[in-house]
Amino acid sequence: MKFTLSWLRDHLDTTATLDEICAKLNTIGLEVEGLEDPGAVLAPFRTARIVEAVQHPNADRLRVCRVDAGPGFEAVQVVCGAPNARTGLAVIFAPPGTWIPGLEITIKAGAIRGETSGGMLCSLRELGLGEAHDGIAELPADTVPGQSYADFAGLNDPVIEIAVTPNRGDALAVRGIARDLAAAGVGHLRPWLAETVEGTFDSPIGWANLFPEACPWVLGRTIRGLRNGPSPEWLQNRLRAVGLRPISALVDITNFFAYDLGRPLHVFDADRVTGDLLTVCRGAGEAFQALDGREIVVSPEDCVIADVAGVQSLAGIMGGEATGVTADTTSVFVECALFDPVRIALSGRRHSLHSDARHRFERGVDQALPVAALEAASRMIIELCGGEASEVVSAGEAPAWQREARLRFARVAGLGGVDVPADEAVTALEALGFAVRQRDADEVLLDVPSWRNDIAMPMVLDQAPGLDPARARKAEDGARAVDAECDLIEEILRLRGLDSIPPVSLPALSAVPLPALAPRQVRAATARRVLASRGLMETVGYSFVAQAAAARFGEVPEALRLLNPIAADLDQMRPTPMVNLLSAVERNAARGYPDLGLFEVGPGFSADGQTQVATALYSGHTPRLPGRTAEPVSLWDAKADAFAVLAALGAPIEGVQVTADAPGHYHPGRSGVIRQGPRIVLGYFGQMHPALLAGRGLDRPVVGFELFLDAIAEPKRRRRAAPDLSPFQPVHRDFAFVVARDVAADAVLRAARGAERTLISGVRLFDVYEGDKVPEGHKSLGVEIVLQPVERSLTDAEIEAVSDRIVAAVSRACGAVLRG
Repeated sequence: MKFTLSWLRDHLDTTATLDEICAKLNTIGLEVEGLEDPGAVLAPFRTARIVEAVQHPNADRLRVCRVDAGPGFEAVQVVCGAPNARTGLAVIFAPPGTWIPGLEITIKAGAIRGETSGGMLCSLRELGLGEAHDGIAELPADTVPGQSYADFAGLNDPVIEIAVTPNRGDALAVRGIARDLAAAGVGHLRPWLAETVEGTFDSPIGWANLFPEACPWVLGRTIRGLRNGPSPEWLQNRLRAVGLRPISALVDITNFFAYDLGRPLHVFDADRVTGDLLTVCRGAGEAFQALDGREIVVSPEDCVIADVAGVQSLAGIMGGEATGVTADTTSVFVECALFDPVRIALSGRRHSLHSDARHRFERGVDQALPVAALEAASRMIIELCGGEASEVVSAGEAPAWQREARLRFARVAGLGGVDVPADEAVTALEALGFAVRQRDADEVLLDVPSWRNDIAMPMVLDQAPGLDPARARKAEDGARAVDAECDLIEEILRLRGLDSIPPVSLPALSAVPLPALAPRQVRAATARRVLASRGLMETVGYSFVAQAAAARFGEVPEALRLLNPIAADLDQMRPTPMVNLLSAVERNAARGYPDLGLFEVGPGFSADGQTQVATALYSGHTPRLPGRTAEPVSLWDAKADAFAVLAALGAPIEGVQVTADAPGHYHPGRSGVIRQGPRIVLGYFGQMHPALLAGRGLDRPVVGFELFLDAIAEPKRRRRAAPDLSPFQPVHRDFAFVVARDVAADAVLRAARGAERTLISGVRLFDVYEGDKVPEGHKSLGVEIVLQPVERSLTDAEIEAVSDRIVAAVSRACGAVLRG
């Protein structure tokens, strides 16, 4: 919100300086974001008069001027190259040492072609005030030398810009800001009363309201016999100062009241309105040309204003070009209405339309102001454009905005932390427009002013089936009362100054600081650390991807489709980070880097919700190293890294099983599902399906894994004893079991591990063979068994006995025989 200091003083009677006003705005929560003071930049420039101008003796295009610049500069010689420099001309003079903003230089006294020059005669462009550069600026003939040019030209009006929070719609008006400052002790709020304009005829245009949910009350009147043209200089200057372009008197008046009172208005060219009725109604798919030149197609959710010819305005947001005022307008219909903030916000967002009117309506406007605002606007239109006004016509009725708020004085110190005397608290609230209805020693009941829509507003409570409506209303009233009291305390502390609230440290919950990270965050950080330590490079991708890309990795529910994506090809929530990793692999391969390993720990989305996924993808070959050739990446690389992450996260590796039912984006015969029991899926690993890679420029192996971190149970927090390391050497024995092809290797490993739990410390599969050396339909599994004696070294007989028990257990469980 921007406003000038002089504009503020129209509503605020104060002697405070600019710095004092800005400081107070900051302390009462209206943070100053910017301050432009053109008068400070132009302070050194003075009005002056050329007493004499003669030809420079050594230059055809230069003139030597004797300048009267007022006290202290009565006889200054200036060399000037402007073609219009002449005797008697009133000019703008810059003494030596002045910063010239248009040229970005500091001028100095010196000599030009042998003639001394003690300053500069300036054009408006050199002052940064325009583009005219035909010569130096010519001031009126009666200009008195020695004045500050900023004062002379009315350019000493600073522009203040403040940040306005979404709940403070009243602060989007200069009068609202002045009211806050006056309540905080910076001057007094000037009285404002709109002078009634008597109607001299019946309005030829009336209202019909078919959409009261969106527009509870609308007023208007016709003003005829006027002449539209440029607005006066004071009005144009104010609009330019706040960043608005003056258009015409009628449009500028509506813009003025949007900033002055926070009251958006709209004027229709009455002669361009078809029929004698303007109707507030729902849209029905019609298209109309907005004032910004865009074609808008309205929907039934939009509130519009239409005449017989069709839609003429997207109500509360932007008018239409067909009924907009022009230089030829001689009769207007002025609209002043109240609109539902939520519907305004949704319509503006739906059509990507931003306007000052929308900005104010969606934050809430003064619900008691429409009549007075219409009268004030009518008065200004008649004063600036002439004409006569009709009687006011309306549809709907003024909303019941009246509400009350209760404040318990003890709560100011209890909730706000500052002990404010009761009289001071009540006085502060009265200065903001609250009216005392009832007061006693402990509390006060106040009427809330119409412009404070953020205080004691009704709440919407979801009612569960069977909930008594009376109980629901009682709960709503109680919640509203608590919120209203908090709002009042905020206002009291705000006017005292937010900097007056003493800082208080939060109480320590325990002598030992609590963990700063949640278990879910710890899991993600651990997974990242493990994968990075194993040589993979981390990536971070968008959580939304192209729908076609997501479909290659499973279902794409319509519920996860984005209605308003940031890009056309980012319209679906990703089912897995694997979508992003595969795209990254494709881009790297296209640029000549096919051999890489990438990982991401991030969310994946499904119809059941969101889950945290640690995903990795490998492509190409392993690095070529001395003594080691490059080999294609394999599913065993992916499995090893996946199990390393599981181990680091405390998953019970010994109880994990691998089944061959991975999703469709994995190779059906070269992939697995990591399970903890029959129901809990911890992740997938394997080679990517050839169909997924076809036509994507990936002619090398691509493998990967996905781990669902949320499915990993939290390890039990128990104190672990130091490991009991055996002093005896372990014994390694290899077995080759021949089993049927459909027997899972995990079954063989589990059977071997259970044969002798006191001695067996490790079981590992190291080879799988299928060929002519084993019977048809069978395979050979190479298993390494580690025996760890604890009490003494094992004898050969004891080792043979354990081996026999292992072979028997595997044979009994899996039908295996030792390979000869």
